[in-house]
Amino acid sequence: MNDRSRRTAYYLLAVAVTTVVFTLVYNYGMATLENRPQPLYRSLEVVFQTFTTTGYGEDAGWDTLWMNLLVILMQLTGIGLILAAVDVFVVPWLRRSLAPSAPERRAGLSGHVVVCGHTARTDAFISELDARGREYVLVVADEDDATDLQTAGYQVLLGDPEATATLRNASIDDAVAVVADGADDTNASIALSARDVCPDVRVVTLVEDASLARYHRAAGADEVLSPRQLLGESLSRQVPTTVTADIREGVPIDEDLQLAELTIAPDSGFAGETFGEAQLRERFGVNVIGAWFDGDFETPVEADDVLTGGTRLLVAGEPTQVTSLQEATTSRVREFGPQRILLAGYGDSGQAAYDLLDGTGSQLTVLDLEDHENVDVTGDASDPDVLEAAGIADATALLLTVGDDTTAIFTTLIARELNPDLHIVVRANDHADVQKLYRAGADYVQSLATVSGRMLASTVFEDETMLAYDRQFSVVRLPADGLVGTTIVDESVRTETGCTVVGILRDGETITDFDPAAFTFEAGDEVIVAGTDEAITRFEQRFVD
Repeated sequence: MNDRSRRTAYYLLAVAVTTVVFTLVYNYGMATLENRPQPLYRSLEVVFQTFTTTGYGEDAGWDTLWMNLLVILMQLTGIGLILAAVDVFVVPWLRRSLAPSAPERRAGLSGHVVVCGHTARTDAFISELDARGREYVLVVADEDDATDLQTAGYQVLLGDPEATATLRNASIDDAVAVVADGADDTNASIALSARDVCPDVRVVTLVEDASLARYHRAAGADEVLSPRQLLGESLSRQVPTTVTADIREGVPIDEDLQLAELTIAPDSGFAGETFGEAQLRERFGVNVIGAWFDGDFETPVEADDVLTGGTRLLVAGEPTQVTSLQEATTSRVREFGPQRILLAGYGDSGQAAYDLLDGTGSQLTVLDLEDHENVDVTGDASDPDVLEAAGIADATALLLTVGDDTTAIFTTLIARELNPDLHIVVRANDHADVQKLYRAGADYVQSLATVSGRMLASTVFEDETMLAYDRQFSVVRLPADGLVGTTIVDESVRTETGCTVVGILRDGETITDFDPAAFTFEAGDEVIVAGTDEAITRFEQRFVD
């Protein structure tokens, strides 16, 4: 039930309840206070006369104070119901009449993407499409939702995405791909319809339950993506274990260059030093692209910025250099026994994380709302008593993959209070909640919507290489059309966009050792840039034709 239907149902329920109550009270009052007993249907008529302000007929004129007060209350209630009816029925009707309605056909499109369904995941994907200047059609079945999205600036088509007629109206024959992001069974139906209309179109579906992926492929999907599973695996790598020793897998640019994200441990030699005092480039040879301070990414890092425990750095360098810095930034005191990890939330993300952590020799406790295989404690993760029963006080790390961001935020607050030294890694479903989770006390947060959007963009546009989409940063290969004849310093690339150029592709070779002030770009060059999603978007808007 959508919001409009819910409001209508609540209003009709309020009218019914107040009518019944006033009818019974009025009938009782007429019999006991006015000595004028009458049938219930007569009292019901008077109540409706009062609500609609059409008059009172023969009942007009009451002798007792209480009956007059009752009638006054009925009059005020009737006015309130009339005003509420305006808000429930008239205002939405006027809004729909005045707002631009979503069309049921989109013609003249070519090379676009047909996006079936609107969620936070597809919203992130549409942002990627907008950044690349790619056309799309967003197919929405609900008329009110379609109108709202059309008003918000989305390219909407009203229709049932499972219907072949709707897909034809979306010009599927000329589309690059069809992306289905609804319920698992709905996505399979969309894949079948897309194959019926256009057998050659590329079909990409998302699946909540990874075990159902084979049915999507049987329905005709070329690619079936399970972002929750991917994110669970990615988050598990952020949990310190005896095996990983806090060393994270970097993103290889070529055999001589690697990008890595690493965390300053509170008891490492760098905690409390300023960036200038740390002298990371001089000591390790790496280039520090930027740093996350309390969840905010800053680039470049200023010399007087303090590297506190939990500060995360984005660095580029040779693999041996990066590894040396990673080892130096980790905790100098390691437990020789197994790490005690609490995994809260055993859905697809939680199960993927469990599969990876189970082989690290860690002592793993699983907490979930429902009792399943491998679940050790059943209960609500946001309940302090449940967390204590799960051993939060003795845990070294908490991996939180619950399905609701509000629960995740509250659980993070409680866990941080119960165990101040806990390393907390959290999955956020919505990108807007990432900063809230950092403020609540999380050490590392990754957004499911962001990963999903990047994953879709990388899958749909195979010719545009996105080198990393399951990290806090993006690494993308892009044409350097807007830089031809200039240098990185001339264009103030990092200052203006927040991106760092870490490599240049020319004539099939990757150049990583270059002078930003002297290297002049030529036609046909491509760049490998690293930064946040917002920074990558700014770079594309300014320098990519």
